[in-house]
Amino acid sequence: MGSLSLSFIPSLSRLSQPPGQPSPASSLSGKGACCSCSSSSARSCRLTRRRSALLVPAAAGVAALLLESRCNFFAALPASAQQEQTADELRQEEDRLVSIFQETSPSVVFIKDLEIAKATRSSGKLMLTEDDDDAKLEGTGSGFIWDKFGHIVTNYHVVAKLATDKSGLQRCKIYLVDATGNSFVQEGKIVGFDPAYDLAVLKVDLDGHKLKPVTLGTSNDLRVGQSCFAIGNPYGYENTLTTGVVSGLGREIPSPDGRAIRGAIQTDAAINSGNSGGPLIDSYGHVVGVNTATFTRKGTGVSSGVNFAIPIDTVVRTVPYLIVYGTPYSNRF
Repeated sequence: MGSLSLSFIPSLSRLSQPPGQPSPASSLSGKGACCSCSSSSARSCRLTRRRSALLVPAAAGVAALLLESRCNFFAALPASAQQEQTADELRQEEDRLVSIFQETSPSVVFIKDLEIAKATRSSGKLMLTEDDDDAKLEGTGSGFIWDKFGHIVTNYHVVAKLATDKSGLQRCKIYLVDATGNSFVQEGKIVGFDPAYDLAVLKVDLDGHKLKPVTLGTSNDLRVGQSCFAIGNPYGYENTLTTGVVSGLGREIPSPDGRAIRGAIQTDAAINSGNSGGPLIDSYGHVVGVNTATFTRKGTGVSSGVNFAIPIDTVVRTVPYLIVYGTPYSNRF
């Protein structure tokens, strides 16, 4: 079909014209057309021009049909390829979430706040047992392993009764997983706390277990819209993962001592009773906050989807002082 190209016909007519003679087109367009060529040759010229006029649009139509069919053919291929690509991306996203959970969950602990019976204390049985038959469950919460020495970070309000206990009846039972995946239970001892930032540090005896601390991230570079994930123990259901995004930054929420915690992270990742003290992590599995509070629908106790976490930059500034001195930096001066 290339021989029917529009650009090919005028090229041939120009090459076949002898030098110094007018072209057939100019001759035929004037009054003396029959003088410059015979009637038969003139008839042949007119016939050639008619055929050209007919063949060129026909060639253009065929070319258009071929182009359309080729476009339709290749347009169908990307649709199938796009579906496969979308499926691959979904599988990769799922695998990434599974990997984040598997890497981070061993560093998350389940905390039970207990009150032992007075009779048990008087009998000298101060350590908790596996059954807790003689203990009253006051509440549950979450926390995460801060370092390999057994320090656990959680919310102050999770262990407030233990932190302020003067009766000697409050206990804290912590369920952990060591670096090899073995579960064990230990009693947590209060090391330090800061009600102003709703933070507390516990410590457990390792008894030969090696712990896997969390990987700390930063919160000063968070952006609204980026993905985040909460791991904790809502309503006592251990190792629960919820997903969401960073909904807002620089929020202000009340602390247990009535002061304002500034710079809180807002997220729609579900945070319910029992999630408090657990980590808020980013897409790399790095801890960017400590899950702390949620707005609930009045009279229902159901989360409204407006949840808050203490930024990890604040936690990093506070926890070392709690570990070393037992009090926050502000209380030392």
